[in-house]
Amino acid sequence: MRHAGESAVQRRTGVRLAGHGSARVRAEIPEVAARFLESQRMVVIGAEDHEGRVWAAPLTGRPGFVAPSGDRTILVDAVPVAPLAGVFDDEHDIGMLAVEPWTRRRMRVNGRARRDGDHLIVRTEQVYSNCPKYLQKRTIVEDLEPGERTSRSGDRLSEAQREWIRAADTFFVATHAPGLGSDVSHRGGNPGFVEVVDDRRLVWPDYAGNLMYMTLGNLELNPAAGLLFLDWATGDALHLTGRARVDWEPREVPGAQRLVEFDVEHVLEAGGASPLRWAFEEYSRFNPPVGGA
Repeated sequence: MRHAGESAVQRRTGVRLAGHGSARVRAEIPEVAARFLESQRMVVIGAEDHEGRVWAAPLTGRPGFVAPSGDRTILVDAVPVAPLAGVFDDEHDIGMLAVEPWTRRRMRVNGRARRDGDHLIVRTEQVYSNCPKYLQKRTIVEDLEPGERTSRSGDRLSEAQREWIRAADTFFVATHAPGLGSDVSHRGGNPGFVEVVDDRRLVWPDYAGNLMYMTLGNLELNPAAGLLFLDWATGDALHLTGRARVDWEPREVPGAQRLVEFDVEHVLEAGGASPLRWAFEEYSRFNPPVGGA
């Protein structure tokens, strides 16, 4: 199905590639994609909850916890907790991003998922790889036993959370377009690339990508979005949900082709969200400078 949001963004940006976008993506899982998925330790999922809010959240496990079964089914040996607890009790749209920071490889899977006991069963509708741009290199240095999760929530960012975001070089963004599905993608840059305007608003640059505009295309049809910031050293997670809109004037922000403004509506900080501990190695050579630095 042709995605009206993607087509609108492509026209606005002058893309003249016939049929370019999610409509051309195949549903089947290629063998190379199956092997990649089987080696993963973490995937990020995105979905709309029962109140229409969109969230992104991590799922982790031993290699093999994500396992293709046939050419259009993936079994995930994990189920989401808050903020997506219970969403997949019935079949529901899902976006999934498998990301391997130590090799800078990533691939996306969009489809429908339902919970079956302690597993998710994902029926694929779109399977495709992404380029390594803006991925920082990290390696896993510890894999702890899952501990007790803690949480705190609110409707605005605390000062500590604002500092967390200012220091971030990576986050994940989930979107959803009614009738067209959910999607989750990666955004990366040098620390400071996400501007914290105040305790309810963020702005980040949209850098050159694959011209498919799957994130922006969904936002064209539905401004609901969810952001995930991971603390790679502690395993904590900062989940934000709200509404995003595109500012087509990049205001001379280095490397920006446009800006995305995000209004925070709800915040969930989850301690112990992941048992994985990561060591930073190097920034992507594609990251534009921040603030003219």
